[in-house]
Amino acid sequence: MKSGLEDVVAAETVLSDVDGKNGRLIVRGVSLDDLVMTSRFEDVVALLFDGFLPSPPDLRAALGAARVATFGQLADAGALVDLPPVEGVRALLARLADGDDLPTALELVAAPAVFTAGLLRLKAGLAPIAPDPELSQAADTLRMLCGSTPSAEQVSALDRYLVTVADHGLNASTFAARVVASTQAGLTSSVLAALSALKGPLHGGAPGPVLDMLDGVGRPDNADAWISAALADGERLMGFGHRVYRVRDPRADALKGAVRMLAASGAIDPERLALAEAVEAAALKQLRQRKPDRALDTNVEFYTALLLEALGFPREAFTCVFAMGRVAGWVAHAREQAETGRLIRPMSVYVGPAAREAA
Repeated sequence: MKSGLEDVVAAETVLSDVDGKNGRLIVRGVSLDDLVMTSRFEDVVALLFDGFLPSPPDLRAALGAARVATFGQLADAGALVDLPPVEGVRALLARLADGDDLPTALELVAAPAVFTAGLLRLKAGLAPIAPDPELSQAADTLRMLCGSTPSAEQVSALDRYLVTVADHGLNASTFAARVVASTQAGLTSSVLAALSALKGPLHGGAPGPVLDMLDGVGRPDNADAWISAALADGERLMGFGHRVYRVRDPRADALKGAVRMLAASGAIDPERLALAEAVEAAALKQLRQRKPDRALDTNVEFYTALLLEALGFPREAFTCVFAMGRVAGWVAHAREQAETGRLIRPMSVYVGPAAREAA
């Protein structure tokens, strides 16, 4: 019995390979380092869907049309604004048709962006902004959120984020999607299961606590003392360590590059970036000193938090933005499982009391 299914192989996949020993992520034969430099989110959606769903002549246009189609769900969404954003998005996703075809898949990929932006505006007392199907997913997401045309650097940064998190092996939410898909339930059911798993704090879909840590440190020259005190109190440092990677998470470097690009354009306060880099350096130094037997390096959450903050997303919506990218992987894995896999039905070992003999 392997608690947590550690090292248990539960599926074969052509979608992504997480090489924890060497710190590499490969998506359908393309390394993340190359993917973030050459591809936009729409390109990665097409890459993940290839062979599992029909290819539309113009995926960007098809995804734009899907955003328009899902926008109508916000017409009576006012009752959801008091919920945490991820729960509001989940409630709206549950309204979508539970098919297994390309239109369903595209609506599921489009919907988190439309619903997140719309719910956040409703919460602020503003009307949701209708999608512009001519724009890319990243550009339209920022426009629907802020009500203005984003800069090229902002669009590129969000695009890089969505590409970076689009798929990552058999993580908890993706496994949840595959379990549901193995029952022959529809894609919407699979995505709802995955989103429910993602909202759990142990999954890593909520990097907001990284910003809480930065706020607590306050200034770069406080970093060493703050980190030392936190570790002495047994606190977990958010943004460090990963279940699979034994070295630095390659996604952290991909997003650090996007953060530096934003900083160069003036979209991030240089002092905020300096604080983050000081905290990262102090944390890595002290983790290696105090826990030399454990591989605790920077993970995807650390620079995700800084990037999403700079793009105008509130901390409570970070899980929703994670889902905007990961939903492409969830859908692809669900289709792969439905086509090539069996019903997932593991065994358990009973450790309860023995049956009592009848008197």
